[in-house]
This record gives sequence, structure tokens and C-alpha cells, in this order.
Amino acid sequence: MSADQVQMSMTLRTIPAARFTVHEMTAAASGTMVREYVAPTGLVFGVAWQGSSMPDLRQLLGPYYDQYVEAAAARRTRRAPVHVELPGLVVQSSGHMRAFTGRAYLPQSLPQGVAAEEVR
Repeated sequence: MSADQVQMSMTLRTIPAARFTVHEMTAAASGTMVREYVAPTGLVFGVAWQGSSMPDLRQLLGPYYDQYVEAAAARRTRRAPVHVELPGLVVQSSGHMRAFTGRAYLPQSLPQGVAAEEVR
């Protein structure tokens, strides 16, 4: 979380919830917002973004980035929204210039009682 905040020059707001904590980071320059969903164990199990520019997905996805790139490159179309669903990683991303949204989560790491739809 702090590495992401520093790397992407963002301000941080922490939002505690019953089953997880959300670290909401906003880039001052672009207004792009990134939310990291953190389990009580400290594991980041999901991220979501929206804003005028794409965040650094290499930074956000960390060790899962290469899997994402490989799966996204295998898609037939390049212009449609991205939907990558692998056994251990789901990434959905869409948008156009100045209006990007997306989310990524680790299905096997969702805390008990947390639905994938809560990563938004």
C-alpha cells in the first residue's frame, strides 16, 4: 500500500469496514482514484480504479502482472473492454481517454463473507 501510494504520488484515505479495510488513494495531478481492498491478515485481495488516466497496473498487480499481460495479449480484439479470468486472478478494465475504470481481485483470497462485487 505505501509503496503504491509513493510510486503513484497519491494521497491516502483509510476506510475501515467489517470484513476488510479499503485504502483509497487519489492522484493529485489527474484525480485518478485507486482502492486497495485489504483483508484482516494484511493481504491485498483486490484493487479497483477510476479516473482520467490508467494507473500503473504493473505496480498494482505486482506478481500477477505478467499473467495479466499474457492473457490480455491472447484476446482476439484489442478495442473491447478487457476481461481476464484466470484460476487465481480476475481483471476487468474498460474506458477511453479521460474515463478509465477497472478492478482486479484474487478469487481464492476473498475474505469469508466478501463477494467479488464488493471490489469496486
